[in-house]
Amino acid sequence: MALSDIDRNLIERCLAHKPHAWEDFVDRFMGLVVHVVNHTAANRSMRLSQSDREDLVSEVFLTLVDNDLAVLRHFRGNSSLATYLTVVARRIVVRTLVAAPSHVAPLADGEIPSAAVSVESRIEDREEVAQMLQSLAGTEADVVRMYHMEGKSYGEISQAAGVPENSIGPMLTRARTKLRQRAAADPSN
Repeated sequence: MALSDIDRNLIERCLAHKPHAWEDFVDRFMGLVVHVVNHTAANRSMRLSQSDREDLVSEVFLTLVDNDLAVLRHFRGNSSLATYLTVVARRIVVRTLVAAPSHVAPLADGEIPSAAVSVESRIEDREEVAQMLQSLAGTEADVVRMYHMEGKSYGEISQAAGVPENSIGPMLTRARTKLRQRAAADPSN
């Protein structure tokens, strides 16, 4: 997926140090970074305290602003900004966890991580997500795809799908519930 005009504009504003650009950037991608932190820790069988989670999220954003936003300056726009930031955030989190593993507790045998692999965490496997989206109907599938795969805001989704903005959250909740139920019923998971 190519870089959206909204994300291109956001990067340009950040690199030009425009007022409120960084705050807009953080607002747009905070959820993604938190998700990457949770998912990476769960994949490494590590339990994070709230403080550890906040420290890792802060480390990601500090790395992004380091050297006058060098990470954003290196972004070539060959993918969506969300995809690029997912890879960058995962690398930062893994590096941090490997460098100081003593501050996170390993999971006990058989313990399921608190950030257990959810439908949303499957975004990394595009084929699986595409297959899952086929089980949803038209607008519902479009809304899930735009939110989770394209990183669009509720406002952007509302305009693109012709759905009232205040309906997006409930629609996403219903779709996630359906996908979780289908994933739980699928014996191949």
